[in-house]
Amino acid sequence: MEEHTPMIQHVLIVDDTEVNLVLFGALVKKLGNCVEHVFSQPLKALEWAAENDIDLVIVDYMMPEMDGLQFINHFRALAGCETVPLLMITANDQKQVRYRALDSGANDFLTKPVDKVEFLARAKNMLVVNEANKHLAQRATWLSEEVRKATAEIVARERDTVIRLCRAAEYRDPETGAHILRMAHFSKLIAAGLGMPLAQQELLLEAAPMHDIGKVGISDNILLKPGRLDEAEFNVMKQHAQFGYELLKGSSSLVLQTGADIALGHHEKFDGSGYPSGLKGEEIPIFSRIVAVADVFDALTSERPYKKAWTLEAAVEFLVAGSGQHFDPQCVNAFLSAWEQVLEIRDHYQG
Repeated sequence: MEEHTPMIQHVLIVDDTEVNLVLFGALVKKLGNCVEHVFSQPLKALEWAAENDIDLVIVDYMMPEMDGLQFINHFRALAGCETVPLLMITANDQKQVRYRALDSGANDFLTKPVDKVEFLARAKNMLVVNEANKHLAQRATWLSEEVRKATAEIVARERDTVIRLCRAAEYRDPETGAHILRMAHFSKLIAAGLGMPLAQQELLLEAAPMHDIGKVGISDNILLKPGRLDEAEFNVMKQHAQFGYELLKGSSSLVLQTGADIALGHHEKFDGSGYPSGLKGEEIPIFSRIVAVADVFDALTSERPYKKAWTLEAAVEFLVAGSGQHFDPQCVNAFLSAWEQVLEIRDHYQG
């Protein structure tokens, strides 16, 4: 087994007296695997500390340029120096100074004249604790990265499951897989235009493909009818929103929960004339309002066995005309404001 190489530890020593710098420097050398960095001027010590990693600070209290308390306050304000162990050197009669130093962030004290054995013991203990804290921080970083990787794998598996679930519905629906991908990316684009957080945009991207999953419960003679549905047939078709909700609701997956809500609400209309609940305006969940715009636009501009594809201009006119009636005006505006990206998505996901 490969032997563990001890880490080199860096000790910052700040004292305006040359003899003390020499003494503390010599003592630090006895600790082993330590490099001393001595400064007689606190300001220069702070400049150095701002650019270097430090494992222990030894600072005197009585200094003319800046006393030890002021040094501690400035040192603790430096990035990465919030938890570096700090040992202050004080006189025996400076108890009040010690109290103030503790409030400022000192970890331990030594009194003058400094006992060499006590110095070595205290400094060594502080270095051991600091090294252990570093190992814990590295371990926490490693664990965080492993959790991120595992979460990414779970998301990828969940995405695969969702796509396969939606493809199952495609076997009974003339809509293509490309439609599902386009409308999902259109939905994310609208969410971005509305200023929604990236996490919400990604959630919508994952859940939007399930909007029509309830069509698996609609009979072929209605679902695949080449002509216009009569009123009775349309009433049956409208049930796919509720079917999709019932299929997806109650899942422990946030993506499936979101898919359930989208399936239920994506045929609601902004003026309250939609189905299945006749919701109006902001009563309709925002994801459903977004998907309504994305889904209708792509359906209009896609060829189906029972219709030709509309031109982009005609589809845009339909969205604008329906703004405030069928569609949420803000969603329409967000979609049309990102027109270049809309065209890029159409070009990328063809089929």
